[in-house]
Amino acid sequence: MFSKDIQSLPDHRNIAIQKVGVKNITYPIIVKDKKNKIQHTVAIFNMYVNLPHHFKGTHMSRFIEILNEYRQGIELKNVPKILAKMKKKLNAESAHVEIDFPYFIEKRAPISKAKSLMEYTCRFIGSTDGEGKEKLIVGVEVPVTTVCPCSKEISSKGAHNQRSRVAVHLRFKRFFWIEDVIHLIERSASSQVYSLLKRSDERFITEQAYDNAMFVEDVVRNIAEKLAAKPNFTWFSVESENMESIHNHNAYAMVEKGAMKG
Repeated sequence: MFSKDIQSLPDHRNIAIQKVGVKNITYPIIVKDKKNKIQHTVAIFNMYVNLPHHFKGTHMSRFIEILNEYRQGIELKNVPKILAKMKKKLNAESAHVEIDFPYFIEKRAPISKAKSLMEYTCRFIGSTDGEGKEKLIVGVEVPVTTVCPCSKEISSKGAHNQRSRVAVHLRFKRFFWIEDVIHLIERSASSQVYSLLKRSDERFITEQAYDNAMFVEDVVRNIAEKLAAKPNFTWFSVESENMESIHNHNAYAMVEKGAMKG
């Protein structure tokens, strides 16, 4: 015989909780793939709902039940359905989900044409409030190479370069391909990053990056300019962080649509 449900008991501290739930759930998902139609991958889920001040706790197991219910269809188009189910099943006014996953694209080296799989970190972020307003954001992190223009200018032998990490988050009106955003980002830096390169490729990329030197500020501005020209994206943020090769710090820049001038 079970004892009383402690989580459903009233709480007398009169403090509402904005987010309560579960984090770091590993679960398989399906993502649309521009070349292969679909791609199976494994995601990390964070799932939250609000908790009114008069409830002591939420029912954590119900989050897992919802994931299991959608185990054959956890993809971007079903995120609003998952949010609605969370609100209903947990008697909540708002719900929030974060889904981070690795996404793979086959790339060819620029000269040798050697093939390899390149990994990118992508995310879906969804939320819905008490008024039923939904927000859906797609994010992608892309590694690129940058060469310092200042170092190039003052040095007679080469210039220092670094790997950079670009993170772009987007709100949108209609479906778009993750691959297209990744390619836009890669074309906005000094050079791309590859998993497999031969010597001829290394020479080409080194010289290409040197001829296309950029500050971290240049990278975020290049990307923001291209995204702003696409009406489908109603909001975006662009962040770039350089893992500096000769400094004991990283360089960082961020642009957000709405804060842009000119």
